[in-house]
Amino acid sequence: MHPLFLPSSSSSALFLLLLLLLTLQTLTSISLSQPEALPSLEKCGNFSISFPFHLSSSSPVPFRLTCANSSTLFLHINHQNYRVIEFFTDGLLVDFPSSPCRQFNDLRSFPFSTNQFFSISFENVISLYDCEDSSLCKAGCESNVLFGCDGREEDETSGGDIGCCYPLSDHSAWRPGDDFSVFGKYGCRGFSSWVVPRGTNRGKRGVKLEWAIPRNSSEGICDPEARTVNATAIQGSARCVCRDGFAGDGFVHGNGCLRSCYRDGNEVYGNKCEIKKHNGKKLTVLAGVLAPLFILGSLLALFCLLKRPVTTTHEGQHFHHSPTTTTTSVSFRKGYTKTRLFTYRELEEATKGFQDSQKLTQGKTGTIYSGNLKNGTRVLVHKVLCENQIEFLEISSQIDHLSAVLHRNLARIIGFCMDIGYNPVVVYEYPVNGSLEDRLRLGLDWCKRVNIVAEVAGLLALLQYENYPPILHNNVGSGYIFLDEDFQAKVTGFGLQRKQRTDSCMYDVAVLLLEIVTGSKQREENVTQALQRIRCGKLEEIVDPSLYFHEQPVVYREQIGLVADIATRCVLFGGDGKFGMVDAARELLQIAENNGGGGCDKKGDGIEETFSNSSLLQMISMSPDSIYLPKT
Repeated sequence: MHPLFLPSSSSSALFLLLLLLLTLQTLTSISLSQPEALPSLEKCGNFSISFPFHLSSSSPVPFRLTCANSSTLFLHINHQNYRVIEFFTDGLLVDFPSSPCRQFNDLRSFPFSTNQFFSISFENVISLYDCEDSSLCKAGCESNVLFGCDGREEDETSGGDIGCCYPLSDHSAWRPGDDFSVFGKYGCRGFSSWVVPRGTNRGKRGVKLEWAIPRNSSEGICDPEARTVNATAIQGSARCVCRDGFAGDGFVHGNGCLRSCYRDGNEVYGNKCEIKKHNGKKLTVLAGVLAPLFILGSLLALFCLLKRPVTTTHEGQHFHHSPTTTTTSVSFRKGYTKTRLFTYRELEEATKGFQDSQKLTQGKTGTIYSGNLKNGTRVLVHKVLCENQIEFLEISSQIDHLSAVLHRNLARIIGFCMDIGYNPVVVYEYPVNGSLEDRLRLGLDWCKRVNIVAEVAGLLALLQYENYPPILHNNVGSGYIFLDEDFQAKVTGFGLQRKQRTDSCMYDVAVLLLEIVTGSKQREENVTQALQRIRCGKLEEIVDPSLYFHEQPVVYREQIGLVADIATRCVLFGGDGKFGMVDAARELLQIAENNGGGGCDKKGDGIEETFSNSSLLQMISMSPDSIYLPKT
């Protein structure tokens, strides 16, 4: 070979450097990235207008809006103008065409005819005036909080009269396609209307209209990351809804669906949601690009080595022996070998002085903040409530105890701080999918919801009955439950005081179960309202609208009822010990196990594991992922 073609050491190094640059350029060019924000929407005053609604005159006529005085939005249907009050994911709240606001309106004052795009929603609750037939009045309906034109609650003490209360979801007198004049045959002379969103009892004055697109025209209009859901009040019509983990309007011709997640309590999109786990497609592309370059580079390097003088000495040869031990997914904590002791100053720096902007959730057990350690690790920092020195010592002992527990649904404790003069602080890992509370706001399918609460109940039962002294959470809720990349539950925020009560824990579990059914946080008065509707057989009135209860398979509707029933028994019998954490966990795990073949993603061994005939605890304690090791 001519010397010109024999690479020297310097030319080889230069050539390999060029190969590296080429590789980096190639990787950059094939990186398929998503935008990091949802596209901007059309605006009218405080309104953000999502597809298919448009201000443009070229948009489809059924969804065309008009913005008056740059602040007031109108919808045009059947030659009538309806002022828009608020948008919902499945509809919009509009005012009566006549003005000003009246306590009661004529039955013909809302001349609306259902079409293939719009219908009066089931979620409206109406108050009927001077009806001859009192059978229309529904006692349970009157427990809703309804506001008058002046913004005050409508009741007799405030000078108002709620009249005869009738929810359109009752279907006995009003059916989809009817307008409000149908109540004339019952001798009613007037009415008012409010929308009462599911899971709440507070009405917003106006009439909610559900919107959808005809099924025969919806083929191919949904984003690949969206699913098609049927309308509840418009027969033969549907909407596009982004699946879990994505945000947007769901339509190909709209904003589509963009990957969504929570970081430091804020919703972010696209590349900001990327995790270190690569998908198979990207690995295939990278392997296809890197393999030929690696082979070529290796051949050139080998050629250079062969050209170098060969010595017979064995000096400089190094043999690197791999250790004979291997690591597995199961680890055993001994003492505090993996738990770090932080100073309070370190955690102040990590949370920017425990600023409110870093706060993620707050409850009876303390406040959890988002933090970043100096090495870049993102963590959850739980400042535990502590009232006196005795509690301080108890919490110290409980932290020591909890740190020795290994369980796949217990967020890993990275370290803690027990500096005298400050609240105790526990530092947890930061699961990538944020809190359950955040995910419920974004929308979460039923399978994931029931898997999560089953995992949480199993963990709480284990900590309560398989440990001595028992470890009780004292405030388990969606804000303290975080989710990893596979949507497995990671529980944080333990109270750690020994004066906790099991009946309080059962009530907290009931509230958590109602939250996954309704999709919203439950205040005490809402819990009472929800339980009343469950006992009256009106479960569908409180189910999270994003679950589309009536479109769920029968088995899932039954499961929603079973979970609501478990929540009821937690409240009624949790205080006297007739229904405990083991009972709740056993039933929830059974529901989750039955979902394995029903279209749900397969979960870990703990949920798929066969139930024993003895007890739930025997099943849990046999799992290799549920290990309690006493300190050594």
